[in-house]
Amino acid sequence: MASLKTIAQNKKAYHDYFVEESWEAGIELCGTEVKSVRGGRVNLKDSWCSIVDGEMFINGMHISPYEHGNIFNRDPLRVRRLLMHKKEINRLYGTVKQTGYSLIPLSLYFKDSKVKVQVGLCKGKKLYDKREDMAKRAAKRDMERAIKEKMSGA
Repeated sequence: MASLKTIAQNKKAYHDYFVEESWEAGIELCGTEVKSVRGGRVNLKDSWCSIVDGEMFINGMHISPYEHGNIFNRDPLRVRRLLMHKKEINRLYGTVKQTGYSLIPLSLYFKDSKVKVQVGLCKGKKLYDKREDMAKRAAKRDMERAIKEKMSGA
């Protein structure tokens, strides 16, 4: 069984999008970037994926420069290639082009010693959808608080 260790999650993606499906992709990194990732110095907040010439890339993902690095440190916001099967990429490309979906990185994690990205096929939420989600979350929190108070007061 492969051991999974989450490095970073894109919580903003779940707030701004409905996640329809998700895929696992490898990511092409250089040495100092891997060391920075091991230290958890990654931000997925405003990142997205694009497909160019049958290859998938991740844009806007910030990997902080490695402190003990030297001339080999790369640009923190550089575009990085994602590794997926050609068939999967072509299928995603067709879906994104036709129906107005977006490809958003949801999380970054280690699977054994490899760095993997969970890419979600997402559809944007409208403002009223976001408000509805926040109201549901608040109601659930209030119910749990009431139950907890009732249990401790009994």
